[in-house]
Amino acid sequence: MQFLHTLPIPLQTVGLLLLSNIFMTFAWYGHLRNLAAAPWYMAAVASWGIALFEYLLQVPANRIGHTLWSVGQLKIVQEVITLSVFVPFAALYLGEPLKWDYLWAGLCLVGAVYFIFRGG
Repeated sequence: MQFLHTLPIPLQTVGLLLLSNIFMTFAWYGHLRNLAAAPWYMAAVASWGIALFEYLLQVPANRIGHTLWSVGQLKIVQEVITLSVFVPFAALYLGEPLKWDYLWAGLCLVGAVYFIFRGG
């Protein structure tokens, strides 16, 4: 991952958070498709295994990002990424219908980004 250090901090942070959120989404929701018939504790163990990779990416992402952004800014960036990963996952992987509510939630996050990053 040496090439990562040559990228600007926002790109490093967002890239790692994006990858982290892919693992997180599979850890949280992948069992609904793959392990639906398995006991809940087997799904929990599988999710914990996947979540390890999430944390291996999320922790350095937050450490890198915190050199530039506040914790609040990091959290809002992470929420935008989470929705950006979750919506395609829900529709394409879980077969959930797309709803207008995803758009409205996204617009609310645009507002959150504005307020958390404005200079005031």
